[in-house]
Amino acid sequence: MIYSVGTSPQCVTVADLNKDTLLDIVVANGNDNNISVLLGYGNGSFGNQMAYSTGSYPQSLAFGDFNSDTQLDIVVANRDKNTVSVLLGYGNGSFANQMMYSTDSYPQSVGVGDFNRDTRLDIVVANGGSNTVSVLLGFGNGSFAE
Repeated sequence: MIYSVGTSPQCVTVADLNKDTLLDIVVANGNDNNISVLLGYGNGSFGNQMAYSTGSYPQSLAFGDFNSDTQLDIVVANRDKNTVSVLLGYGNGSFANQMMYSTDSYPQSVGVGDFNRDTRLDIVVANGGSNTVSVLLGFGNGSFAE
C-alpha cells in the first residue's frame, strides 16, 4: 500500500497518537514545511494524511508529553529555520498550532529526555551547521527555556 504525504519526506516515526492502541504514522515533509499524520486502522492500512505546519524544512521529529496531560506531543527539527516546532497533542490524533523555539545552526536531529532530573521532558537538538547540541529545558506546561 502507498499513502500520500507531503513532498520530500525526511523522517518517519510511529506512535499511538489517539489512544486507540493502534499505531499511527508521522512524517516530516521537508519541502512542504509541515508534518503529515496518518491514523492507523490496525489492519495495516491508514487514513488520509492530516498536515500540520512546521518551520522551514522539517528534518526529524520525536514524541513526548511536554505539557503533562498524558497526551503525546511532537517536536520537529526545522533545518532551514534554526528552530524546533512543538505541537501539543489533543489525544485524538490532532495537534495544536506549532510553538517555535530557537536552536543553533542547521538543526538536523531531535531527541527527548529528562536531562536535569526534574521529571519534565526536555529537548535535545543536533545542529549540523555549528557542530553543537542545543538543550531546551522543559517547564512541564508545553513551553521550553531557550
